[in-house]
Amino acid sequence: MKTPDSRFYCPLITIGTITLDENESTHAVRVCRACAGDVLQLSDGVGHFADAVIEVADAKACVVRVDNVIEAERPRPKVSLGIACLKDDALEEVVFHAAQTEIDKIIFLRTDFSQEPKNSDLKKTVRRAELKSLVSLKQSKKAWMTGIEGPVEFDKWLASYQGDLILCDIDGERQLNLIGDGSGANENDAPITLLVGPEGGFSPREIEAIKTFQNGKVHLLNLGNTRLRARTAAIIGLGKIL
Repeated sequence: MKTPDSRFYCPLITIGTITLDENESTHAVRVCRACAGDVLQLSDGVGHFADAVIEVADAKACVVRVDNVIEAERPRPKVSLGIACLKDDALEEVVFHAAQTEIDKIIFLRTDFSQEPKNSDLKKTVRRAELKSLVSLKQSKKAWMTGIEGPVEFDKWLASYQGDLILCDIDGERQLNLIGDGSGANENDAPITLLVGPEGGFSPREIEAIKTFQNGKVHLLNLGNTRLRARTAAIIGLGKIL
């Protein structure tokens, strides 16, 4: 038996016989050339894994058998990324990289200086971002799929948010002491959201709103001496706190 070096997405993993959807079946049978008797590693994106033996290697409806379901050892991550809406394909690029890390979700924020197309609802961007998050779940072999939320007005999001904030700021600390178990949880087990503004940053009004936030702690994080593109700042910022 062989095991393809990838995970396959199965939204409902149960003991017994499962038929994978056409996308996963095609990936397994046509791309990975898996055959009956081979083992596929399944993930549901919500903390469960399983080794599944192929019973019917059908590229449209691959049938597998699961004998045991394994729960992830680590809890769902507490860290999320809140990033301003960007132009072109920048948001998708951010998701492609960020969703490979252990973060809970990525929130697209409409800020004062957002650079999205005028009057755009970003539906296509959100859908493509969800697909990239799914690909990242399988490629990175992590337990929890990174959720995609928004776009949402920054003021509305901040007013409803409960948890700690990390703002990328030139006057911030080079390293933050976030106490946890490596899953991004802090000492109070509160959610943490890293905030990254658009090109040019958050507006002075928004920065003041963040720094005076009352429903959690506010940390300022310095990303270095050079000026970074928003998409670059998001990845470097996550790298410093995860």
